[in-house]
Amino acid sequence: MRLDHLSYAAGPDGLAGTAARLGAALGCEFVDGGVHPRFGTRNMVLPLADSTYLEVVEVLDHPASDKAPFGQAVRARSALGGGWLGWVVSVPDIAPVEERLGRAAVVGSRHRPDGTELRWKQIGIHGLIADPQLPFFIQWEVPAELHPSAGADGSTSLAGIEIAGDPQRVSEWLGESVEAPLEDVKVEWVAPHGTPGILAAQVQTANGIVRI
Repeated sequence: MRLDHLSYAAGPDGLAGTAARLGAALGCEFVDGGVHPRFGTRNMVLPLADSTYLEVVEVLDHPASDKAPFGQAVRARSALGGGWLGWVVSVPDIAPVEERLGRAAVVGSRHRPDGTELRWKQIGIHGLIADPQLPFFIQWEVPAELHPSAGADGSTSLAGIEIAGDPQRVSEWLGESVEAPLEDVKVEWVAPHGTPGILAAQVQTANGIVRI
C-alpha cells in the first residue's frame, strides 16, 4: 500500500484554467490525461517523483457523472468552488479491501490523447464522500511505464500533505497504520474545524517548497 496521487477538483475557471493556475505556482505544466467514460469526468495530470502524481479533475455534462460516485464527488467539490478532493492509495491486490469494505471495486479507464488506454479498479469513493479525510483505493492494471507518474524528471516531488482529520480514523479505514502509505511524505494532521479533508499539499520544486 502506498500513496498514489492527490486529486484536485476544478474550480470556476474550469479544468484547463485550474491546471494552469496550479502549474504556474509550481513552475510545471499539467498534461491532458483524457476522459473517464465510466465516471463522466476528465483530468489533467502532473507526474511527480516517487511514482506519484497530481490530478486536476473536472465533471462532464454526461449522464455517467450523475450515476458514478466519483462523478458525484467531483461535481460536489467543484460546486463549492473547487479544491482538494482527496488522496488515493495504490494496492497490489484490491481483493482484501473489497472484503474488508464489503463491496466490489469498480472498473475505471481513460484514453490518453495518444490513444493509450489506462485501466484500473477502485473502491472507497463512498467513504470519501461521507468523510473527505479518507482516501480511496486503486489497483492499476497497466505496466509501470504507463502509470501517470511516468515521465517525471525527478525535480518535482510531494513533500507534505496537510489533512484536517483524525489519523486513528484513517488507520481504521486503511486496515493498517496510516503511516504505511505515507512513510515518504510528511503529513500534518490538523483538528478539523468544519469539513475534514486535505487542506494543502507541499510540493518540492526547483524553486523550493510551494504550498498549494
